[in-house]
Amino acid sequence: MIRTESLRKAFGATTAVDNLTLTVGQGEFFCFLGPNGAGKTTTIKLLTGLLRPTGGRALIGGFDIVTRPVEAKRLLGYIPDQPFLYEKLTAREFMRFVAGLYEMEGADVSGRIAELLGAFEVGAVADQLIADLSHGTRQKIAFAATFLHRPRVVVVDEPWVGLDPRSIRNVKTYLRDRTREGVTVFMSTHTLSIAEEVADRIGIIHNGRLLALGSVGEIKALASQPGTLEDVFLELTREGA
Repeated sequence: MIRTESLRKAFGATTAVDNLTLTVGQGEFFCFLGPNGAGKTTTIKLLTGLLRPTGGRALIGGFDIVTRPVEAKRLLGYIPDQPFLYEKLTAREFMRFVAGLYEMEGADVSGRIAELLGAFEVGAVADQLIADLSHGTRQKIAFAATFLHRPRVVVVDEPWVGLDPRSIRNVKTYLRDRTREGVTVFMSTHTLSIAEEVADRIGIIHNGRLLALGSVGEIKALASQPGTLEDVFLELTREGA
């Protein structure tokens, strides 16, 4: 469902993503790890069509995100690390706005909106202005809106900022349940304990290059001595390694 082929992005003399070749399958929960400035968010912006690659290409469900963006984006849901919501709308109004963007019509739209607001535990504030809501509540509304059109690929950039422990568990469970239904989740996170818990496979990127790729067990086996995912991550990404 996600494929990159020699994907590259340079900003002047700086190469942020360097020859990334990667495949993520249907129903897979893939976690993308790396230190600050490693190229994670740039990769995500390339996958979602927010940046154009300097070289190579990215495909979503077989559609090139540059040459066939409409087809690719119909399959795609994206949750950035700082989601933008229109503050002068209520949560329900914002959901209806998103439904309109995806040309969703019919009697089932209201039910779908109510279902998702309930699933992310924001139904009680559905008719309050977004401007009056906390950062964590806004984040949950962003999740609800992302799943409105039933995407087949969901790209998530550091989703845990502002969420309390209950909400984190709820979001983890929701994402995991969707992968069991065949949805592909590509998640960038600094929270290594969560990655270790939920990931089917992990990729570690550093200085724009993919250093390691495999299951949690396979990644941990790369360490010079037994340890946690955090231990092997720090070993692989230390400067001069």
